[in-house]
Amino acid sequence: MTYRSSTGQSIVHARYRELLADWPVPSEQRLVDTRQGPTFVVSSGPAAAPPLILLHGSAGTTLDWSNDVPALSREFRVHAIDTISEPGLSASPRPELGSPAYAEWLDDVLDGLRVDQFSVVGFSLGAWFAVDYATRRPGRVQRLALLSPAGFSRMKVLPILPALLLRPFGQWGHRRSVATIIGPLPAGLDWENLSFALLVQKHFAARTGAMPTFTDEQLEKLDLLAIVGSKDRMFDAAGTARRLPGRSVIVEGAGHLLPPQTERVLEFLR
Repeated sequence: MTYRSSTGQSIVHARYRELLADWPVPSEQRLVDTRQGPTFVVSSGPAAAPPLILLHGSAGTTLDWSNDVPALSREFRVHAIDTISEPGLSASPRPELGSPAYAEWLDDVLDGLRVDQFSVVGFSLGAWFAVDYATRRPGRVQRLALLSPAGFSRMKVLPILPALLLRPFGQWGHRRSVATIIGPLPAGLDWENLSFALLVQKHFAARTGAMPTFTDEQLEKLDLLAIVGSKDRMFDAAGTARRLPGRSVIVEGAGHLLPPQTERVLEFLR
């Protein structure tokens, strides 16, 4: 079960739909049938433009891309996907990481969207899904822009208890508790987005356990750029950069949640 209760799921989904109403550009929202159940997708940008798939991180939703979509959708047909087993509006099955199930699920989504070859932007766990798919479907993924990617370096032990102790102290406490877990927050982070993330955290049971690490052999043939924060408290950013000489960028002073990287991503995707 991905939510702790059906009531909690209803609360999160109701708020999610409210926030989706403010999607910053014209869009099409749909449910795509897959072997894992329905998958929710928000599509924006010219129908004839090159396709770009967006995959959010753990405990995330398509809302995580709302600040990037205006620029990305000027050049691409952007499909922001709610990953299965996460808190959005897609189905809840949670196959084992490392199994072929996620690639097969994404096959179904892409077929439903009538997308053949594409580029992808993935954040954290979404970056892991992107690389996993690219290694299983050679030639189908053109370029991968990976933000704070999982699967490249060791995952750190997170300071959960100190973060919980900060929660009672209002907005300041919430911001500090999140920063304790993932590293410094970007300047100007919207409180509404952060409060939704905290609502999700309250009701959603995020996945636990180590993520499979990709081998050098798997990565060497991929056209990718990894962007990491020097103060990421979830993953060893320096370790990721060492594995990808010439294919990585370290953002000094940034945590797991990076400041806007849209222009850097666009430059790479072009």
